[in-house]
Order: sequence, then structure tokens, then C-alpha cells
Amino acid sequence: MDDIDTTRRDLLIAGALTATAAAVPTVAGAQPAAATATGSAQPQTPVSSKVTLKVNGQQHSVAVDTRTTLLDLLREQLHLTGTKKGCDQGQCGACTVIADGRRINSCLSLAVMHENAEITTIEGLGTPEKMHPMQAAFVKHDGYQCGYCTPGQICSAVSVLDEIRKGIPSHVTADLTKRPPLTELEIRERMSGNICRCGAYSNIVDAIVEVSGRPA
Repeated sequence: MDDIDTTRRDLLIAGALTATAAAVPTVAGAQPAAATATGSAQPQTPVSSKVTLKVNGQQHSVAVDTRTTLLDLLREQLHLTGTKKGCDQGQCGACTVIADGRRINSCLSLAVMHENAEITTIEGLGTPEKMHPMQAAFVKHDGYQCGYCTPGQICSAVSVLDEIRKGIPSHVTADLTKRPPLTELEIRERMSGNICRCGAYSNIVDAIVEVSGRPA
């Protein structure tokens, strides 16, 4: 009986060793193959495309990597650094510009999507010598502290008043058959995509109300 048990145990050990030996060369052999496959992969050359667009009234024709966002085109190639890069994920609104009359997050939009578009950035709204009424109202009401989000806030604020004038409803518009009322609730809802870490929201609302012409 002992001889039978010993033989059985030896057989199991021998089988396990054989299986291990068979598996090891397979794994070892796979490593050079994987390395060869990786080494043979050549980095892809970026694809460039020419895009023509009008920015702040000036025509530009620029060659861009097709992956370039409108934000990076404005900042890195056209050197319009007033438009800020905040979260780069469409969450904070610091990169807001006006494209063909509508505000957009320029970090989420590819430059090549804006062929023949008209883009307005904070630089195109006004200058220190001749400010846009919304810029002047932000200064008057202290609608900023650090100022980083301010260009996006102002571009959004200008668009908010335009949206209300055109009768475009928001989430808080109660009656969709009528022009949205210019209320603080409407303004706050429409500006909710622009984040101010300094918390100047109430002053921003005051500035927008003043430009709207509505009595405070």
C-alpha cells in the first residue's frame, strides 16, 4: 500500500513539473514577440489642416493639428491670451468665447470645426480705452476679484442678454410661449456654467442687470 501511495505521489509531482516546464518557454517566448510588435509600431505623424476664420473682425488662415482646440488656437497661435484655460474640460467657463453669435466653451471645440466662423473673444468686445458696456459694468460693480474667470464671465453675460432678447428659454423659464423675463433667477441660471472661485456672483448679477437696462 505504501508503495502504491509513493508511486502516486511521484506521478503527481512529475506531472506538475512537466506542466510548469511546458508553460515557461511559452511565456518567455511571448515577451520578445510583444517587444518586437511594440518596437515595430511607428509614431503616427500629426495630421494638419488649414482653417480660415474671422477673429475679432480680423481674417486668419492658420495651419493647425486637427486635434487642436479652438482655445489653444486662440491662445497659442493667435496669441489672444484673454481667453483663459481653466479646467480644460468644459466645467468652469473660463474659456467662453462667442462663435457665430453663440457662446461656447472653446476648450471643447476643435479649431477645424470653425471654418469661416466669426469668433469674438474678450479682446474683441472692448479695450481699456473703449470698454464694452458689460466690461464697464463689471468694473463698476466689482464683478471680479482675482479676475481669472472674468473674460469668460463677460462673454457669457453679453450672450445671456442676447439670448433673452431672442426669446431663448432656459431651465427656469416658466412659460415657453413668451419671451423669458429678465429676472435674477434667469440670469443666475444662464450664468451657472461660469464658475467664480472668488464668489463674486452677486456683483456679476448686478453688472448684468445694469447693462440690461432693467431697474435694479
